[in-house]
Amino acid sequence: MSLPTLLSQHIVRRPQRIALLAHIAEQGSITRAAKSAGLSYKGAWDAIDELNNLAQKPLVERSVGGKGGGGAKLTAEGERVLRLYQRLQALQAEVLGSDEDASDFNLLGRLMLRTSARNQLHGQVVAIEQHGRNDTIRLQLAAGLNIDAQITHDSTRRLELAVGVEVVALIKAGWLELLAIGQAATPGHNCMSGIIDTILAADDGPSEVRITLPNGLVLCALAQPAALEALGASENQPIQVQFAPHNVLLGTPV
Repeated sequence: MSLPTLLSQHIVRRPQRIALLAHIAEQGSITRAAKSAGLSYKGAWDAIDELNNLAQKPLVERSVGGKGGGGAKLTAEGERVLRLYQRLQALQAEVLGSDEDASDFNLLGRLMLRTSARNQLHGQVVAIEQHGRNDTIRLQLAAGLNIDAQITHDSTRRLELAVGVEVVALIKAGWLELLAIGQAATPGHNCMSGIIDTILAADDGPSEVRITLPNGLVLCALAQPAALEALGASENQPIQVQFAPHNVLLGTPV
């Protein structure tokens, strides 16, 4: 993905991060720039690291300590990117003139997402419960189906999760376990019922099982032939699938 593409996604979906460049140019201080951009001091440092890592050349030069909690200035590349940002701001106002336009842009972003996880589910955060260092994030999927994800509290803050935020839940096929209808699920696990759509046997290793959920979403699970035989699993048969909340990875638009 090109730098302009990455930066344009920052502008549309998380403007604070890229706008931080303008605040750094104006303030010359991490503390003051963070305050102006609406970020925490730590969040500003994280944003600088992220931007520098995304770019081929560093965008920000920084120094620890000093007046105002640490100095910072844009490099020549940072100044060039800031000018690009300002041009893209004007284009954004012209192209994304309505809430529907912005929603369509987010949809395209989800459709273009590529990951190694077979299961990618779009959802919206409906509740966040803190348990020590971890948070349980409840997501509402299509047709009101809910699942829970467990992530660290630091991850919740880094992803800027809150009720109403849209996320993509990623679950690897090997993390899903098939259960017979009526079989008790593991306490605390997500458990959903569906219909086996397809079983694709492999020459060596687990079979791929595609399960259609009541809301029309399809999950892909891996199961050994012996396990499928024990379940009496076959196509068009009702089945349950369970997975632990800590095996649900969450992503938000960059």
